[in-house]
Amino acid sequence: DVQLVESGGGSVQAGGSLRLSCTASRYPTSSYCLGWFRQFPEKDREGVAAIDRAGSPTYTYSVKDRFTISKDNVQNTLYLQMNSLEPDDTAMYFCAADFYNLQLGRSYAYWGQGTQVTVS
Repeated sequence: DVQLVESGGGSVQAGGSLRLSCTASRYPTSSYCLGWFRQFPEKDREGVAAIDRAGSPTYTYSVKDRFTISKDNVQNTLYLQMNSLEPDDTAMYFCAADFYNLQLGRSYAYWGQGTQVTVS
């Protein structure tokens, strides 16, 4: 089965930076369209950033120019570089993978367990 494992979450002060990582198993990251999502308490997950097989990114408006999604197809790892973090970015962050190009849609087939990001 496909497994996704996130890391890199933590606590940071407003204006700081974090880099999230997500390692994919079974198939190389070049096989998937990949996304980062976040979930606020008692709300649905929202798409943050996505990257297609060719490496073209898509961002939700609120993180554009602050977050950067990238992937390393050799290391089979997806990244989310988050700069200029704001308290409103506090959420559980999840990576997701699918063989279809779902961009920021929530119907991804495979999900990681999540990593908490707290900005104070």
